[in-house]
Amino acid sequence: MRVGPTLATAGLVALGAALTFLPARRAESSAHTNGPVRARVGLVFDVGGRGDKSFNDAAYSGLARAEKELDVETFFLEPVGSEDREAALRLFASRGLDLVIGVGFIFSSDVDAVARSYPRVHFACVDYAPGPSGPPANVAGLVFREEEGSFLVGAVAGLMSNTHHVGFVGGMKNPLIRKFEAGYEFGVKASCPECVVHGAYAGASPDAFRDPAKGKALAIAQISAGADVIYHASGATGHGVFEGAHDAHVMAIGVDADQYDEMPDTVVTSMVKRVDVAIYDTILTAIQGRFSGGMHDFGIKDGAIDYVHEGMHAKAIADEVKRRVDRLKQDVLDGRVVVPSE
Repeated sequence: MRVGPTLATAGLVALGAALTFLPARRAESSAHTNGPVRARVGLVFDVGGRGDKSFNDAAYSGLARAEKELDVETFFLEPVGSEDREAALRLFASRGLDLVIGVGFIFSSDVDAVARSYPRVHFACVDYAPGPSGPPANVAGLVFREEEGSFLVGAVAGLMSNTHHVGFVGGMKNPLIRKFEAGYEFGVKASCPECVVHGAYAGASPDAFRDPAKGKALAIAQISAGADVIYHASGATGHGVFEGAHDAHVMAIGVDADQYDEMPDTVVTSMVKRVDVAIYDTILTAIQGRFSGGMHDFGIKDGAIDYVHEGMHAKAIADEVKRRVDRLKQDVLDGRVVVPSE
């Protein structure tokens, strides 16, 4: 559903007025155009919000790129709590935006509910988990083969460990984060069969993604068990993992985006999950009239999954380690290796 220029301008005012009924940390619009825009896109952030230097920031990067390159008008909201997620999605849909995006698997049921109420609005959900009947026709589920990228950094961990003990810290214990752990374990064993993997989770609710103190405690426990490389898939909780690794002078591996700058003397690489690519591509299909509902997955072959292996942010990784991991990556691309997801 396309919205004309008059309603696009009025939508900014309506958005501000509607916020009195929606407790939210922030709402912004690009408001950068003087005339008609090709589309209006609203994005609702996951737990942790913008500035997490990981998952949410990657999503915002894709939105910002679309704003710049595709001449779309963008809006975003950061919910304060779980009760705000559906309200934020519904607010954008009620204003007639062309595409509404929820960032994170916890949006799945909320996206489904709002999409059924607004069948003429396109929706997308990052890390979407479909219900028993699958996604509504106007919902694009954006999912990733995180196990493939975790496999690569697992191989790095196995090759770089001196103790033959490595760690994994997950955020909320669920099937999605289990994919990270399973791929990591598989990669560690592929490069270091004798290595032991110590795994732990910060909790069983979404708050497990924003508990740095718990992340640090889990990292310290794994270091005490001998781990000298720790990979996290835990959102903002991961900063605590980095702190624990830094204090003990061991190595850490980031997730979703290049997290080197969070702890330069500790983070040796990161598993890169290009949420920005998925969001940009989805916005592009929407403005070109090619939007399609259903499941859309992204992996190594799509350039959406990789690990940091070039430049100064990968300087701690020896060339021989990179060559061995490259061979494993090629095995995945050629179909000789299928990375497990559980």
